[in-house]
Amino acid sequence: MRPIVHGLAAKYTGQIDFVYLDIDDPATADLRAQLRFRVQPQFVLLDGQGQPVKQWLGAVRAEEFVNAFAPLLP
Repeated sequence: MRPIVHGLAAKYTGQIDFVYLDIDDPATADLRAQLRFRVQPQFVLLDGQGQPVKQWLGAVRAEEFVNAFAPLLP
């Protein structure tokens, strides 16, 4: 998943902020709880106000992300 996610992060630089949460870092515990983190990998797409729009559990194809991003971009 890393190549897909990092590739999308590069493609959408300046349009979408990609944030990576370390499951082993206690400092991310509150945000993981807020986002209902359950499995690894898990991806959450938030809108501009920080509200969850879509969530994926497990491996995801790049096209699925791109299709979810499209309606949120100008």
